[in-house]
Amino acid sequence: MHQKWQRWNTASRKWLWILVVLGIIAAIPVIYDRYRTESSSNNVELVYNYRGLVETASYQAHPEEYLQQQLDQLKAAGVTSMAMFESTLDDFKKSRRIMMFNAGDVASMTKSVIPTNDNYTYILFTNEENAGRLSPLIEDTFTGIGIGVKPWEFNGQKGLILETSPEDAVLKPMQPDPIAFEMLRSKGFNIVPRMSDSLPYNQEAMDKLLAYYQANGVKRVLFEGDSVKGFNDNEDMNSLQGFANLLNQYGIGIAAIENLKQPQKGLSKLAYDTDYNVARLYSLSDRDAAALSPETIADRFALATKDRNIRMLYINVAPSRNMTKATITDSVDNIVKTLQEPGNAIKQMENNGFKMGQAGAFHIYDSAGQRYFKMVVVLGGVAFVALLVSYFIPALTLIAFVLGLIGSAGLYVLKPTLFEQALALLVAISAPTIAVLLAVRKLNEMNAANAGLTSGRRFAHAVVIYIKTAIISLSAIPFVIALLNNITYSLVLNQFRGVSLLHLAPIGLIAIYVVLYRGGKPLQQIGKLFRTPITLTWVVAAGVIGVLGLYYLSRTGNGGSVSSIEMTLRTVLENTFHVRPRNKELVAHALFLLGIFVSLRYRNVVYLMIFAVIGQLSMVDTFAHIHSPMKISFVRDLLGLGLGFIFGLIAIGVWQVLEGCWKRWVPRLRRP
Repeated sequence: MHQKWQRWNTASRKWLWILVVLGIIAAIPVIYDRYRTESSSNNVELVYNYRGLVETASYQAHPEEYLQQQLDQLKAAGVTSMAMFESTLDDFKKSRRIMMFNAGDVASMTKSVIPTNDNYTYILFTNEENAGRLSPLIEDTFTGIGIGVKPWEFNGQKGLILETSPEDAVLKPMQPDPIAFEMLRSKGFNIVPRMSDSLPYNQEAMDKLLAYYQANGVKRVLFEGDSVKGFNDNEDMNSLQGFANLLNQYGIGIAAIENLKQPQKGLSKLAYDTDYNVARLYSLSDRDAAALSPETIADRFALATKDRNIRMLYINVAPSRNMTKATITDSVDNIVKTLQEPGNAIKQMENNGFKMGQAGAFHIYDSAGQRYFKMVVVLGGVAFVALLVSYFIPALTLIAFVLGLIGSAGLYVLKPTLFEQALALLVAISAPTIAVLLAVRKLNEMNAANAGLTSGRRFAHAVVIYIKTAIISLSAIPFVIALLNNITYSLVLNQFRGVSLLHLAPIGLIAIYVVLYRGGKPLQQIGKLFRTPITLTWVVAAGVIGVLGLYYLSRTGNGGSVSSIEMTLRTVLENTFHVRPRNKELVAHALFLLGIFVSLRYRNVVYLMIFAVIGQLSMVDTFAHIHSPMKISFVRDLLGLGLGFIFGLIAIGVWQVLEGCWKRWVPRLRRP
């Protein structure tokens, strides 16, 4: 019975491979849907921080003249939109629309005694237009939150008394400055309002505001602070749904800011309720806008739009003190040079197929049969994982497949997001592990059957194994794409988990296979290892491997530090190929090709496969960065394989020279 069970498990591998192939075929329509989705939004919106510009102007001798000049300059350079924050009394003061006083100031002005129990805010408008346009706005805001407002006049100038302290009054947000709003529209700028959630949510007031925005061409809003509009009152008022309904009614979308420490609260729900009418936004800090060269900023913009599906570029500005020149400076001129010459950011983005304009949301393509195709993909994915089990514990092959199907069904019902991520991760681990494992097995067979292969034969075998291994590793990609084909991953509203495990598991599994399975039965090898004395060399080697492992892990994801040499290499690769392959793939692929070639003569060199698997898993990991367009990831993998092959050829040539020198000179050196 045991032998029959073993035969069934061994025979099942063929059928599991057939299921894997069927899964790859079923993934093709899903891949096409994702390609169409990624190609559906090509407008890039350049958004400038208007509040920062006004603050910068307030430090100039002629603020209004400076502001108008800079706006015209930015418009001519290609800036399409201005971000307008909700106004505060401080904003109106900086733009010279009001003057603001406390009770002590008024007492001095009127030559009276300061009130003992009144700590009010006193406002004077600087002209009739400001009084007519801003007075109703200020009154509505403060009376709406229970703060009394009374008319006031001084020396013929109209004003208001706000029955709260100046320190409190300046914190209250209002609708964006309508005078500035109209001025910016007249100059041809689109408006991107920034909305906060600091005041109680008011559906009626929001309806009126969004109607005004729609009438003025607003297509997208951006949130300020750590939550979206309506989040704080959602439990009591269901305000997120109400706000989403208004956004849908007026055809206005939202923006998601890249690389925040914490996602803005309520953004995922709001995105879902607006049918994912979302555009990703990259924010350039005011410090970087002033300090970085135009070429560096232009490269950032080009890479953000091409490699990360960014469709909004937000440019901050702030005044700074230049002690060398003894003057107040800003970054406007640097940004102009970035967008035009010498940075040519707009030209670079247009050459990549983008147009400058208001950012649109991706149109989600979901063909009618996608659900059924995914079912076949799941079947193939489970088969892939069972195949991995079969190469380590053959007796569990069928059990692993059946349990995988049962577990997938249960997890899909209970937690579908966890299910798709878990299966995608397991397939991503299985493919490169199986690929390199089969390469190791092939090397063992050839070492046992053929001794003394010529260099030409070894090279031919190395090339064939290199290609076969890459094909098997790449076969995981259709599964990862199909299983994670959800707009939430592209918008980074949801993230693929387990990247660190993907970077470690194949290395560990190949190490286990090379050490325990290559030389005989695993249990015998374990016993042999336990009987082997530990030497200082082992301890040093373990320490070195540990340090290298920590460094390798620190480089996974987006947070790793990069040396200046590597940055230079990245720039050269980007400028040469317009898509940058991963440096670790170049090294690992070259090491893999060299390792195959050398191990066909020196059997124990096969241990290099433990490290060479990094290149194989990295190719799959590239597609786990789902916010990167699929076509960019494909090109990156192919470039990595091609350049890695070339570097491998160079390494083989160097090895041949060194080996020849060793054989020629070492015997001579050993002569007495």
